[in-house]
Amino acid sequence: MTSQNGNGIAGKAEPVQRAEEADDLLGTVKEYIVDFIREADVDAQHKEAYGTASKTSANGSRPQLLDYHSPKALQQALQFQLPEHGLGRGGLISMVQQVLKHSVNTWNQGFMDKLYASPTPVGIAADMLLASLNTNVHIYQVSPALTLIEKETCRAMASMFGFDGPFAGGVSQSGGSAANQTSMVIARNNLFPETKSDGYGGRRFVLFTSEHGHYSVEKAAQMFGFGSKAVRSVAVDSRGCMRADALDAAIKKALEDGETPFYVNATAGTTVLGSYDPLDQIADVCQKHNLWLHVDGSWGASIVFSEKQRHKLKGIERADSIAICPHKMMNVPLTCSVLLGKDLRQFHKAMTLPAGYLFHSNGDADTNGHGPESDEFYDLGDLTPQCGRRGDSLKLALSWVYYGTQGYAAYIDHGFEMAGYLADMIVANPKFSLVSENPPPCLQVCCYFDKQSGEDAEKRNSRVTARIKDELVPRGFMIDYAPGEEGSFFRVVVNGQTRKGTVDALVRAIEEVGGSVGI
Repeated sequence: MTSQNGNGIAGKAEPVQRAEEADDLLGTVKEYIVDFIREADVDAQHKEAYGTASKTSANGSRPQLLDYHSPKALQQALQFQLPEHGLGRGGLISMVQQVLKHSVNTWNQGFMDKLYASPTPVGIAADMLLASLNTNVHIYQVSPALTLIEKETCRAMASMFGFDGPFAGGVSQSGGSAANQTSMVIARNNLFPETKSDGYGGRRFVLFTSEHGHYSVEKAAQMFGFGSKAVRSVAVDSRGCMRADALDAAIKKALEDGETPFYVNATAGTTVLGSYDPLDQIADVCQKHNLWLHVDGSWGASIVFSEKQRHKLKGIERADSIAICPHKMMNVPLTCSVLLGKDLRQFHKAMTLPAGYLFHSNGDADTNGHGPESDEFYDLGDLTPQCGRRGDSLKLALSWVYYGTQGYAAYIDHGFEMAGYLADMIVANPKFSLVSENPPPCLQVCCYFDKQSGEDAEKRNSRVTARIKDELVPRGFMIDYAPGEEGSFFRVVVNGQTRKGTVDALVRAIEEVGGSVGI
C-alpha cells in the first residue's frame, strides 16, 4: 500500500501539480479576458469614426457592449446547471466564454451608466494576486504583509484629508454603504457608550442627511433599529447641496420633541447631480450640537488627489469619519472601499468584543494584534463589523504604487475635463437641455433631449428619455436616467479613461436615436 503523505517513508506519493494546473487555466482564461478588453479598444476607434459600435466582437460572437436578453431569455441561452460530476477544463472554459458573451463589457468606452467603469490593467493584476493569496485580513498572524499595507495605505489617504493625528487611519470595507453603516455604529457607541451593551433604553435616536443623500443611510437605520423614520431629510439648495441652516433647524426641532440627535451624514458627490455639501458650515452645526459628522465621499471624495478640484472638500478635515470608494472614480477593481477616521481608537472602542479563539493579544505587537498598553491595532478585524475581510486595500495600494499621486491627479483631472466638455456640447446644442451645473461638480452630466413643457410634458419627457436609453444599447452606449420635476433626465457618467471622441459620438447617437423615437 502506497503512502499518500508525501514523506517517502512508506512509498512515493504522487507529486503535487497545482502550479501546473494554475498555469494552464490562468493562461487560457487570460487569453479570453485580453480579447475581451481588446474588443473594447478596437470599438472605441469605430465609435469615434462612425458614431456607433462595431456590429460584433472580433470573433463575431457578441455585440461589443452587451447582447441584451430578458432574464427568461438569458436563462435559456445560458442553460446554466451545476453538474453532478465535474466537467473539468472543458466545462470551465465553456462557462468562461458564456459569461463573457453575456456580460456588459465595462471596458467599452460606451459604458457610461454607473458611478464606476472598467478597472485598469494594473488593477486586474492586483486582484489576481489578492485572489492567489486568499487570506483573511482579520488578524495580523495570517495576513502580516496585507495588514501593514492596509494600515499604511489608509493612513496615507487619511492624511490627504487632513487627518494627521497620531491615531488617524482607516480600514477597508465591503462597499460605500458598508462604510456608511459602520460609521453610524462607531458614532453611536462613542457618543453613547452604554448602548453597546444595554441597547437604546428610552432614547429615540435621530440622524440627518440631505434630500439628495444615498439610500444607504435609511437602510442602515432600518438595520440598526433606529427605523427609517429616524432619518431626517434636510432641505437642499438649488445646486442640490445640503442647507446648513435647515440642518440646524431640524436638530433643534428634534431636541424640542425629546429625541436624541447624534449623527449627520454629509455628502461629497451626490449620486445624481454630483453635488458637494458645504462641509465647513455643516461642521459648525455639528460642533454646536455635539453630533458626529460623517462624510459620505463614496463617489466624490477621490477629488482629494486633484489640486484643481479638492477645494470642493473644504472643511472635510473637521469630520469624524469619511467613506471613500476607490473602485468608483479611481477605477480600482470592485470592491475597494475605505472608512477613514481621525482616531482609530474610536473604531476600536466601538467595535471590539472578546473573542479568545481569534484575538490573542498579549502585548506583543509583532505577533498579535495589539498590546494592553498600545494604541496601535494590527488585528484589523477588531475594528470592523465583519470577521471575514478581504484585503481589498492591496488593489488600491498597488494601483497607487503604479500611477503615483500625480498620476491619479492627472487621471481625475481628465475625467473632469471630459465632463466639462460634454456639458459644453449640450449647452451649445438646442436639442438638449442641461440639468447639471456647468462645469458639472462631479463626473456625471445630467440633461434632457427635446424637453417638452405644458400638459403631460413630464410623462412625455420620461418616456422619451427611457426609450432613447434603451435604443442606445445596440449602438454601443449605456447610460442611465433619474427622476426630475419635469420628468426623467439622462445621467451620463464619464471617467478618467473616457475619450473626447466617445463624448462626440454619444451626443451624435442621442440626436440620431432621438430623432426617430416618435413618442
